[in-house]
Amino acid sequence: MGPTGKLRVLAAMSGGVDSAVAAARIAEAGHDVTGVHLALSSNPQSYRTGARGCCTLEDARDARRAADVIGIPFYVWDMAERFHRDVVEDFVSEYAAGRTPNPCLRCNEKIKFEAVLDKALALGFDAVATGHHARLVDGVLRRSVDEAKDQSYVLGVLTREQLAHAIFPLGDSTKAQVREEAARRGLTVADKPDSHDICFIADGDTRAFLAERLGASEGPIVDALTGRVVGSHQGAYGFTVGQRKGLHIDRPAADGRPRYVLSIEPVSNTVTVGPRSSLEVTSIAAERPVWNGPLPEPYEPITCTVQLRAHGEVYGCRAQVSGGELHIQLDRPATGVAAGQGAVLYDGDVVIGSATIASAV
Repeated sequence: MGPTGKLRVLAAMSGGVDSAVAAARIAEAGHDVTGVHLALSSNPQSYRTGARGCCTLEDARDARRAADVIGIPFYVWDMAERFHRDVVEDFVSEYAAGRTPNPCLRCNEKIKFEAVLDKALALGFDAVATGHHARLVDGVLRRSVDEAKDQSYVLGVLTREQLAHAIFPLGDSTKAQVREEAARRGLTVADKPDSHDICFIADGDTRAFLAERLGASEGPIVDALTGRVVGSHQGAYGFTVGQRKGLHIDRPAADGRPRYVLSIEPVSNTVTVGPRSSLEVTSIAAERPVWNGPLPEPYEPITCTVQLRAHGEVYGCRAQVSGGELHIQLDRPATGVAAGQGAVLYDGDVVIGSATIASAV
């Protein structure tokens, strides 16, 4: 930081409206801003097009145009190899192990706030700014004022050190306000649709993407209540806990009610299904905890809330660390809790910490 409080800021520009407005706000505040677009694919044509992703050639052009309008230097950083290793390969291996990963959470952790932040600091930048909808107040991560667009969940993996070098300029604005501001600033991405689905799966077909990399492997679908084989599948990796559609069960359940995926066993390649009531869990064990909020690591139970998936429900709970794991006791049952997903703890709208779900009972 300079003597006037002026920061050297690296603005990560995805090509979307949020990151463009974030960069514009930081520049207007008088900081020394450089825009950077992350090239995440060695073959950008294979990633989403039509304004659906954040890593296509179209997105790189949109980011460059936005930087030109703002009047800041702009570069493209090739992160394709690191992204493939830390996000895409991790995604495939997690599914192969019977878990359900969140690639956006992993990308924030490994790419935007590990690889990019490390490089930015090495180049003399003070901070990295992104267009995430979340607030940072005195180094503490809080929910956005726009609850529908809040992204504090996918930032819950960041460490205190990483948050100390992060800037989220949009946390006090709604998405509608951001779009209005983009139009007012003459940014052509003002009306660009939000990105959806997984950026590295071009057609959105996760099962086909995994099948291409892991191969077909026929296995049984077993009813948990009767123990009978009620169908077959071409790879247990194509399912996730809580899934109801696409099960292709041959025999209807005796009670006539729908069946849901209860568990995935990759070694025996078995998918177990059962009634919705069997999905309910009240106790969760999570690994690799990160404590990034104002509270110390809780070796005694604390009362807080937990979010178990992006834009998912929030549950009251008691949480504590024991044996290097985070143990969460829910006040009421949750359904569709899948190993591999993030569990992010909150005190009101303040993020306390996070961990990766290992098991649920």
